[in-house]
Amino acid sequence: MTQDREKIRCDACPVMCYIAPGQTGACDRYANDRGRIVRCDPVTILSKTLEQGGRIVPFAGPAWDGEVIRPADAFVTGIGAGTTYPDYKPAPFIVSTQVEGADMVTVVTEAIFSYCGVKVKIDTDRFLGPEGAVVRAEGEPVGHVTTAEYGSQMLSLGGVHHLTGGTKPEGRVTCASMLALCNGEAVTLTIDGGSTVIVQAGRAPVVDGKEEHRMRVGCGSATIGMFAAQWQGLVDEVVVVDDHITGVVSEHQAGKVLGWQPTGIKVKGHKSTPGRYFRVSEPGLGWGGTRITDPLEILGPWDGKRGARAGLTLLMVSTTGEEYAYYVLDEALQPVRQPLPENLQATVRLIDENCEPSLCTVLFMGGAGGSLRAGVTKNPVRLTRSVQGRETRLTAGGAPCYVWPGGGITFMVDVTRLPRGAFGYVPTPALVAPLEFTLPRDAYVALGGHEGAIRSLDEIAATGGEYTVAGKLETWPGGEA
Repeated sequence: MTQDREKIRCDACPVMCYIAPGQTGACDRYANDRGRIVRCDPVTILSKTLEQGGRIVPFAGPAWDGEVIRPADAFVTGIGAGTTYPDYKPAPFIVSTQVEGADMVTVVTEAIFSYCGVKVKIDTDRFLGPEGAVVRAEGEPVGHVTTAEYGSQMLSLGGVHHLTGGTKPEGRVTCASMLALCNGEAVTLTIDGGSTVIVQAGRAPVVDGKEEHRMRVGCGSATIGMFAAQWQGLVDEVVVVDDHITGVVSEHQAGKVLGWQPTGIKVKGHKSTPGRYFRVSEPGLGWGGTRITDPLEILGPWDGKRGARAGLTLLMVSTTGEEYAYYVLDEALQPVRQPLPENLQATVRLIDENCEPSLCTVLFMGGAGGSLRAGVTKNPVRLTRSVQGRETRLTAGGAPCYVWPGGGITFMVDVTRLPRGAFGYVPTPALVAPLEFTLPRDAYVALGGHEGAIRSLDEIAATGGEYTVAGKLETWPGGEA
């Protein structure tokens, strides 16, 4: 850091802001406090013994009491720790701990990620947009629709090409949208050729102004398999309408095993195997993720030679149980809608009961590569091999990470498992995420780790860090990191 008149240059990220006294840099994360660059947020320490809430513990000051928190019950996270940029120096905190008698080291830092994104899982059957369609925020492209999963629509947002490979507004909006999602805030996204959806981690999605409530119990075929026995003896035919696989109980193997009689029904669509039909409709916001609002649209003429008869009863239901209709064939073998009998109402409620709440899941995904690893060890490739070999445990803000196999340290973490406000940004643009690497002390030294920078929690409290001036005690979720 060098002084320019009254301003101080901050070297905590590549932007290298000159910060006036009492002001913060462009990232709002670092400030000029009477001629010294300080981290605006305290480093977060997770405590097993803290029951609720949190409190600030000043570092390097008389208010610190070593008994406020026992090191054995504490885990120092990367939240508020500061970065290693320009990465030739050791990580901000390299903490020695005793875990069940073992001498461990946790390397704590905030990492700057240009190569990062978020994967969004939206529990809904509603059609959000065609696969590969561009996803926009504030009109700027920030990602795309990816392959749908069982009962959920999936979005892939961010990534280096949106952050730095497009226009400046695209990069700015992409960074802001990912930051909001990772910090648990709601973001409105529009999908080319599809819907507008409000996404917030841990909350129900809102699709075209309508809040979703239920995730489907399964595809139409699976629903038949699960509930065929519940319908036997109560109704002559059941059709479960689904955008993916529509099920017909009398033709389905479950119905055959139960002795279901043919009904002469005809379903418009591509027959896969008995009782399973693809493409009965285009995707949409109607029944079972189709575009239809009248389920009879998917039925052709009934065949009297194959079991159709006057008085035959038919239940049509969606995969969430939210839409249903009951019909009786008249003398012309035309289905006539009737009120749903009471004994069938319980079966429709059972489908609804077995549908889990519709939620949005946000996974932050980043590559912990580049020179970040130099803050951990003088030989960065050894850290990669240690993480891949599971000798080193990677966490983000204390939350467990899934590390992808293959080269590098590519990981994902559920943002709802981190303390609130754990993510930051730099205007390059890039996200800043907390990381912790934990491994046995002797293994850390063998990696070529910065042994001279290892400190105990008491030492950190007594001296602070390069930028950080306080610690914040938070409850340790689930009692473990």
